[in-house]
Amino acid sequence: MAQQSGSNYVKPLRSTFRVRFPIQRFLQASKSVFIGSVLPISLVIAWEVLSRVGVFPPHLLPAPSLIIQKIVSMIQDGSLWGHIGITLTRVFAGFLLGAVVAILLGAIVGFYKLAEQLLDPILQAFRSIPSLAWVPLFILWLSIGETSKITLIAVGVFFPVYLNIVSGIKGVDRKLIEVGKIYGFTTYQLIKNIILPASLPSFLVGLRSGLGLGWMFVVAAELMGASSGLGYLLVFGQNMSSPDLIIASIILFALIGKISDALLKGVEKKALHWQDSLTNQ
Repeated sequence: MAQQSGSNYVKPLRSTFRVRFPIQRFLQASKSVFIGSVLPISLVIAWEVLSRVGVFPPHLLPAPSLIIQKIVSMIQDGSLWGHIGITLTRVFAGFLLGAVVAILLGAIVGFYKLAEQLLDPILQAFRSIPSLAWVPLFILWLSIGETSKITLIAVGVFFPVYLNIVSGIKGVDRKLIEVGKIYGFTTYQLIKNIILPASLPSFLVGLRSGLGLGWMFVVAAELMGASSGLGYLLVFGQNMSSPDLIIASIILFALIGKISDALLKGVEKKALHWQDSLTNQ
């Protein structure tokens, strides 16, 4: 009888924890969003006020309300979604291509000393080349079509992902590998159970850095004779002396880039839930 009453007490207790835990997570997320929004909203309000009193000339820095009107007008005529869609496609394709190549080369260089001696010096030399220096060469080789744009974005994504993968693999504690060998782990088991989990944080940071550079490189890519995309809107706004269109494009870049980074950060948090770190408290 006592056992039954105890189990009856545990059941509502468990259900209470299940209810409270999602609510607590929701409150924490809402608090983070609120704190992160304080500074941007304050800056936008100050910008609007200063624009209305004439501190900022409208032909150089229009008020946020005018920029919002410009974005709404592009939404209403349907042109904005096409530009956003083509830019997202280019970034995704370039990110996928650059990340896959970086993972393959980074893993080879990280695992094999000879590969590091052969490949790493020339890759580090290529990393020092400014991004815009690739533009005329890619136009010469690949013309001004989509291939050259995606390739340029892939170059920007490649290097941070590659560097973080190599750094993550090289940074694995040798003692952990020795313990694995003592327990008779095969090479596959060492990679799966020790090397991959130990290097995963660095790898995910590399992916986020690569995605950020992908958004930076897509602007340079869309300057290569593009007829659509958010980068094209920047050039079109410049040619038409339309600062509201230029700033609207910049804000859209910032918003979409932030959303994509937040999604990748969510994947990172899920993948690293086992870490007992300060941010997980």
